[in-house]
Amino acid sequence: MKLKQVVFILVIIGFGVFIGYRIISNKAKNNDSKDKGGKEKVLNVEGIVLKEVTFDNSISLSGTIEANEQVEIRSEVSGIVEGIYFNEGSTVSKGQLLFKVNDLELRAQLGQATTKENLASENERRAKLLLTKEAISQEEFDIAKADLKLAQAQTQLIKAQIAKTSVRAPFSGKIGLRSISTGTYITPSILVAKLVNIEKLKITFSIPEKYVSQLKPNSNLSFTVAGSNEKYHAKIYAIEPEVAIATRTLQIRAITENKSGKLFPGTFANVELPLNIIKDAIIVPTEAIVPIQNGKKVFISVGGKAKEIMVETTTRTDASVLVLSGLNEGDTLITSGVMSLKNEAAVKVKIK
Repeated sequence: MKLKQVVFILVIIGFGVFIGYRIISNKAKNNDSKDKGGKEKVLNVEGIVLKEVTFDNSISLSGTIEANEQVEIRSEVSGIVEGIYFNEGSTVSKGQLLFKVNDLELRAQLGQATTKENLASENERRAKLLLTKEAISQEEFDIAKADLKLAQAQTQLIKAQIAKTSVRAPFSGKIGLRSISTGTYITPSILVAKLVNIEKLKITFSIPEKYVSQLKPNSNLSFTVAGSNEKYHAKIYAIEPEVAIATRTLQIRAITENKSGKLFPGTFANVELPLNIIKDAIIVPTEAIVPIQNGKKVFISVGGKAKEIMVETTTRTDASVLVLSGLNEGDTLITSGVMSLKNEAAVKVKIK
């Protein structure tokens, strides 16, 4: 017998053995799914009867706590600091003098400007008398009048510069650490200290665009901070007018009271934002959901058989999922053994 014939016979024998194995295997599976009487084997599973409930929809977000008002204290004029009138880390009131820059040179300039203004005023007065007597022309009087206005403007300019040598708090708040001492030559580029108002704080956070339609203006929210279990409350007061294209999120800002001083600007906040309240919601346990390629499915019991149902879900918590479509009140939802269940499988449901 030739080698080719031997190989051909062996291939046929192997193929026959494979077919026989598949037949025997399928019979074994069918026997496993049936009891001794030849009936289909019934699977014992757990389930719940679905009821419509009121669902307080909310999402968890990360935010940043910011001062209600904050400003960098700087001097608008250059000069020697002759006095500092605040304590680092203290609370200051609006209009309180913080520090003073030496203004001797400016006051000398003011004296000079005032003298020129008085002289220009007298010249303007004389020119006016001469004009009435037609001793000078209208043009000469206009020049005298312009000289007076120029001298007055120069005086006002120097007075404004002198006023800038006294730096005052623009609002009430807590002032930080200072970077100058008495005698320091200061310029507008030098940061003296930071002033923040922390009696009220802002919480800035962003929400995904899919939740924008569910957002309620002026709604209240709660938040916590790291290192504390205390829950704080805030109110939304400002919403960005457009969704950020790069992140597809909408920025929101809320405000909260901080009279106790426990909260600090710059810290992170774990925000719990309430959305629309759904009155006739279907909530199912997370373990009942089976992820598949085209979406998500669940199994319900209908006439002792497992029925596969495609569902659309949205908000998810640690233990439950909100179902938007696919299930109705009164359905018996199977909650155990769903990963191995098949459509039309015989089941016996134990209601929890």
